[in-house]
Amino acid sequence: MAFDKQLLDILACPVCKGKLLLPIEQKELICRFDRLAYPIKDNIPVLLDTEARVLSLEELEALKAKGS
Repeated sequence: MAFDKQLLDILACPVCKGKLLLPIEQKELICRFDRLAYPIKDNIPVLLDTEARVLSLEELEALKAKGS
């Protein structure tokens, strides 16, 4: 069972309340503004800032290049 993409309409970044992106890999939800990646474990997003990892500038640029 894959992550339900319809959830993206109601989910928001817990830090800035901004929109989250779901890249094709579907392993993390991304907040571009805060440069944070929230893990998805067992198809459940873990929206805790303590669980998020900081995206490098290279990862952020790669997301922009992919059009995410």
